[in-house]
Amino acid sequence: MGQQNDAPQRADAQRNRERILEVALTELTRSADTPLSVIAKKAGVGQGTLYRNFPSREALVLEIYRHEMRQVADCAAQLLRTREPDRALREWMDRLAGFAMTKAGLADAIRQATSGPGSPGKPPPHPLTDAAEILLRACEEAGVIRPGVTADDFVLAIGGLWLLDPAGDWRLRATRLLDLVMDGLRVGAPGR
Repeated sequence: MGQQNDAPQRADAQRNRERILEVALTELTRSADTPLSVIAKKAGVGQGTLYRNFPSREALVLEIYRHEMRQVADCAAQLLRTREPDRALREWMDRLAGFAMTKAGLADAIRQATSGPGSPGKPPPHPLTDAAEILLRACEEAGVIRPGVTADDFVLAIGGLWLLDPAGDWRLRATRLLDLVMDGLRVGAPGR
């Protein structure tokens, strides 16, 4: 959405786009009804720049969701390059928890953007399940988790993340939940 051609953006245009996404994430998490003019002003861009990148509120909200999801998914490969597979998986789970809390904060804005007639549906979580699959396979090959755990199994096991209250002490509860999931993945691992 926004940029329709495949031409690379100028550096300043890319910075503006990233700044809009950053400010919009913060503001829409606080209130789904934040006017786009407020977002543009706080991002330090004109309304024309905002609308050139995101022609509607829905386009902006869905791009925030996609952007956040991509960032979490992309860090999986980076973590695998710098850590042992089980450490990479556990650290990625923490980043996923942060994404879940961001998404929870944006829930009203996402619901508004995806619920109207003719509105696009919420993007599928394929990047996240693909990242989970990469991490799980690396852990399985290293013998640090039980064999045969699928990304679907993993998503079901961590489903409690989406029940946590982002306004509460979610970090402590997420850590406890994810430690339990990690302990469960290790049971029956051939390398333990």
